[in-house]
Amino acid sequence: MPPPPPPPSKNRGHVPAPRPPPVQPPRRRMASRDAAERAAFFARREAAAVLRRVLRGDASRRAAGSIKSLVYSPTVRNKRATFALVCQTLKYLPILKEVLASTGVLTSKWKKQEELVYVTAYDILFGQETAASGSVEQLIMLHKDIIMTALEKMCLRRKVRSVEDLVSKKSTVKPKPRFLRVNTLRTSTDSVIEELNKIHKVDKDELVPDLLMLPPGTDLHNHHLVSDGKVFLQGKASCMVAVALCPEPGWKVIDACAAPGNKTVHLAALMNGEGSITACELNKERTKTLQNTIRRSGANNIETINGDFLDIDSNDPSYAEVRAILLDPSCSGSGISTERLDHLLPSHSRGDQDDASTSSRIRKLSAFQRKALSHALSFPSVERVVYSTCSIHQAENEDVVNSVLPLASSLGFELATPFPQWRRRGLPVFEGSEHLLRTDPEDGLEGFFISLFVRKATADAVKPSNGGLGVNKQLTETVQDDAALLYPGSLEKMIL
Repeated sequence: MPPPPPPPSKNRGHVPAPRPPPVQPPRRRMASRDAAERAAFFARREAAAVLRRVLRGDASRRAAGSIKSLVYSPTVRNKRATFALVCQTLKYLPILKEVLASTGVLTSKWKKQEELVYVTAYDILFGQETAASGSVEQLIMLHKDIIMTALEKMCLRRKVRSVEDLVSKKSTVKPKPRFLRVNTLRTSTDSVIEELNKIHKVDKDELVPDLLMLPPGTDLHNHHLVSDGKVFLQGKASCMVAVALCPEPGWKVIDACAAPGNKTVHLAALMNGEGSITACELNKERTKTLQNTIRRSGANNIETINGDFLDIDSNDPSYAEVRAILLDPSCSGSGISTERLDHLLPSHSRGDQDDASTSSRIRKLSAFQRKALSHALSFPSVERVVYSTCSIHQAENEDVVNSVLPLASSLGFELATPFPQWRRRGLPVFEGSEHLLRTDPEDGLEGFFISLFVRKATADAVKPSNGGLGVNKQLTETVQDDAALLYPGSLEKMIL
């Protein structure tokens, strides 16, 4: 008899337990590590290129731009990492210089790559510690133990607990609202508000048309509205300059010292893209920045000139119909030094800052400013000239205006009052200074100065009923008398 069949298995239908996931092969981990090293490699080199321009500009006192403007230029790909590396390297720079010199790491062989050595040393010693495979990275890793020992000795000599205690505690930026200007050549203010309200609280500025205000710290550099040129990240005081000039659609206008171009394209928007703007910029690299700004804005009525505004012949027939000139010339930048992060620069650490109106640099700047303003007033058909600076120094502001008043008067100009409801006016150093306008960091804005010259016949023709000059109909309708952002200020606060 055949044997009975085996009993049915109790485990029939049982699903075996899943196998544990395979261990990640070393190759994948290596690929991930390689990607991080490549990112660090390129970020350091972008940061070094910016740092080189920053340090050379600071040493010569002829900066090609602020730290922020250099980092956020179109040529920099990884802007966030580059910005952090540049700022942190500058913060630690005195320590890095001392320790690399004392250990003999920074020899003449590496001098041509000095900025890259500083950036890489900071990043490996105090930052992410990713070595990467570059020759400078290998240099720092080879001497890392010697450098760390030198740092420990430095801390002992100076009686501090850590390297962080050696870092100078310099001024910090007081949180300010993030202002952005809607580029009406590409979009409308309402559509921008509708989109940004999805992720931010957005308020309209009560003084400047098409200017929006977002919470402090809002970062929109990578937002498509910015990259598409629909909005420009521009401070309120800076936006007030073009509005003060108030060019009409169809006019011929000159922007005398135009780069980086935010005010230039603002003029184009105020003119509805009609008429023509000649934008002058002497510096070749800054001219490229100006042209990039114009392309991003979509303005097609702007001609750029890589040349000196002073070389333009005001009697040249091609400029005979120029009706308005915006002159925002080179200045000390003392009103935006915090925004520019100037406190991170070596010159700030050495105490090489401008001593109000007494430094030779300020005297040279004011001499150039007087010459440029006199030239702007000499154009035969010009009706409106705005002279503005981002300086807090009287020597660059009230003194420059006062020095050209006799010439201005002889040519038929008088001082007008831009934004008459704005309460902070010029320093009372000459009769008529109440027509001038100042903004101040105490107000949560940049430190700007704005003056407006108008030919008397033109001024009489357009003088509004309230007696204020230099404010167009749109602005008069926009500004409320009790605007919440019009700040009083004492004379003591204005003199810094």
